[in-house]
Amino acid sequence: MRRISQIVIGALALAAPFFFVGEAAAASLAACGNIHVEASADCVVEVEGGCTAQCEPVYVEAACAAELSASCQGACDVSAEASCTGSCQADCSAQCEVKPAEFNCTASCQADCSADCSGHCAAAGNRGECEASCSASCTGECDASCKVTPAEADCSAKCEASCSGSCRAEANVDCQIDCQADGYVDCEAKLTGGCKAQCEKPEGALFCDGQYVDTGSQLEECIAALKAIFNIQADGSASCSGNSCMAEGQVTCNCSADGGDMNLAGAMGLGFVVLVATRRRRRG
Repeated sequence: MRRISQIVIGALALAAPFFFVGEAAAASLAACGNIHVEASADCVVEVEGGCTAQCEPVYVEAACAAELSASCQGACDVSAEASCTGSCQADCSAQCEVKPAEFNCTASCQADCSADCSGHCAAAGNRGECEASCSASCTGECDASCKVTPAEADCSAKCEASCSGSCRAEANVDCQIDCQADGYVDCEAKLTGGCKAQCEKPEGALFCDGQYVDTGSQLEECIAALKAIFNIQADGSASCSGNSCMAEGQVTCNCSADGGDMNLAGAMGLGFVVLVATRRRRRG
């Protein structure tokens, strides 16, 4: 039996800006280890060899940044500047009023906050870690600020929460980057081991844009949170033997007669297209 090594489910192009999604405006990414995820991310559930190959320090930076950001919050506790929140709320209100009921506080906050991370870290010695730390700080502050805001809140309340999180992250970004820098080596060693252990489990490990997502035992909950906030879907692994495939959802399989690569595709709910990459079976 050949095991499917990778399932890629990309976020579909949305008709509206990505912070206009119709579900769970106050949803949290806690089940995903509060990792920073872009709205356009491709999220992959990988198993076996293709999975452990990605359990390297560079692929756990985002997960480490999320963990380190939480531990640094006590030391990095500068209040948001009034000038930041004032200008932010004006822009936010203009966006929210287009479709108030669908405006997503968390996604809007992250978009506003993380947009400056690339420029902020342009001269950093380790740019990857710096950008991960900056983005993680945004996610942490946005999640904390927005999760208490009900989905039915008006634009004023949603924007107040969104801008509070974004501006607090901006005020604390330098402190967060410096604080997190000291913990990366130990964190990356620990999460690299955790990633490999997760790869050995039947459900596999989740990666978004190549970065390991530390879901612990909450893989399904993390996938649900990604769907609720960003309309990103990821789903489990599958296996094929001959022309018979087993997977969740309606799936078809076309397996080559010589035992080579297979193509498997199907519609797995909510209009998402599943693209599966497989690997050849080793021959003795």
